[in-house]
Amino acid sequence: MKLIHLSDLHLGKRVNECSMLEDQQYILGEILRIIDSEAPDAVLIAGDVYDKSVPSAEAVTLLDDFLVQLASRRVQTCLISGNHDSAERLSFGGRLMDAAGIHIAPVYDGSLTPLTLSDEHGPVDIYLLPFLKPVQVRRFFPDEDIESYTDAMAAVLRAANVDTARRNVLVAHQFVAGAVPCESEELSVGGTDNVAVCVFDDFDYVALGHIHGPQKVGRETVRYCGTPLKYSFSEVSHKKSVTVVEMGEKGSVGIRTVPLVPRRDMSELRGTYNTLMLRENYEGKPFRNDYLHITLTDEEDIPNAVSNLRVVYPNLMRLDYDNARTRAGGVIEGADRAEQKPPLTLFGEFYESQNGTPMSEEQQAFADKLIASIWEEER
Repeated sequence: MKLIHLSDLHLGKRVNECSMLEDQQYILGEILRIIDSEAPDAVLIAGDVYDKSVPSAEAVTLLDDFLVQLASRRVQTCLISGNHDSAERLSFGGRLMDAAGIHIAPVYDGSLTPLTLSDEHGPVDIYLLPFLKPVQVRRFFPDEDIESYTDAMAAVLRAANVDTARRNVLVAHQFVAGAVPCESEELSVGGTDNVAVCVFDDFDYVALGHIHGPQKVGRETVRYCGTPLKYSFSEVSHKKSVTVVEMGEKGSVGIRTVPLVPRRDMSELRGTYNTLMLRENYEGKPFRNDYLHITLTDEEDIPNAVSNLRVVYPNLMRLDYDNARTRAGGVIEGADRAEQKPPLTLFGEFYESQNGTPMSEEQQAFADKLIASIWEEER
């Protein structure tokens, strides 16, 4: 059985105030061409279909067109909501769409019923698990001690009574511990939303969404496919792709990727204003029409720099300076490791950076109590 794994379409997203709708329409067309070439049995879309819980009319139309195209190809499509989606809005009309081969995960009600497909090796059970927080799970399992995201996922999957003698696929949208994030994702401070990879042991393949860089987590068959487009300059080096999964008999899973080439790439340039404006440095260069982040190294700010640079680089998204003045402005060291630190540690570091002295024991105790109450509400 052949599956195509997609996630994090983020339809309707704006990057640095620039609409990505045309780029998204283009890349969905490229994905359809890959689907035509690969002829999969099913397409798995692992959440964050939209960029907002109340998407724009243009984003809704774009998804509608994409699903119609998939249905016309008679490929089974499995779709779940992510943390950016509204599960209720996304699943509207889902039962009607089942007949067209579009299977949308309903709002979680305490149970998971798999979609079962078959091939020459027998059945494949596909479980669709929308993004969940512990607070959404606790009410269905009042007798279980559910404190963390791992506890919540473990309870949900135990209740699914997965038959491990069959081939099982899970489509989920969570942050699995050990995954490498980037700037454009929404992660909880201190890693409180981490899910241990061991909760997925009963599944032959886990199609994950949430993390924007393609990667495996723990084992080859627990994978993030990544976004189809670059949504932040932290993704400049990413190679975007579609993940193709081929399942043979129980225990046999082959995984490969098919590259996605965007309508317009995302790049970074650095140098003085005069250097970047020299004709010989931009004429005929492939990056000229990319979405650009330019860092000027001039010691003095350049008047009208953005408008002047856009004459040469029409898709300039972001302009920064790197010089003695900006470096003297101060940078909080270790910010890139913030998600690895407990909330109280992060708050303590911030307090000390602002006040020049660490918190007292009394202040730490108060902050710890306050953080615990906030986190409990989030869960």
